[in-house]
Amino acid sequence: MTFQYRKGYLIYAAGITRRPIPQRFREHSRGYREGKYTVLALGDAQLGIRREIWHGWGYARRHPEEFEKRKDEILKAVETQLGGFRIFIADFGKEARIHERVESAIMKNLYLQEPPFCDIPDKGMQLAGRWETEGLIQIENNLEVRLYGLPERLDV
Repeated sequence: MTFQYRKGYLIYAAGITRRPIPQRFREHSRGYREGKYTVLALGDAQLGIRREIWHGWGYARRHPEEFEKRKDEILKAVETQLGGFRIFIADFGKEARIHERVESAIMKNLYLQEPPFCDIPDKGMQLAGRWETEGLIQIENNLEVRLYGLPERLDV
């Protein structure tokens, strides 16, 4: 999931799904509308600035009354953020372990980047990177558009 940024896109999150993509995006959209996920100010995100309208995850579970109190404001920002996402999808086959490794490599790479590339993504994802017993795989980014913070080659 990305936001438009300069002459390309700024990555907000990489993820995997074992369900059909339309179903997974419906689940994500519902989660955003229920306050489960962090909501950013779209205009700021497109400038490379992370400004949270609502902090989901554990905060949301501990403060349901705040979500209800600010629901109109938050839901307006949710719809703006959902409309501003630009989604890139890659097919890495059916082996789930490869998907986990790619997700982990992308996110860990982003966390090591300079601002704003390291600032926009949420931190604290449960990532399952390459195990010591697994051989190295190198993936190549051959997109015709720029995904800021994603190198041309990534070790997975």
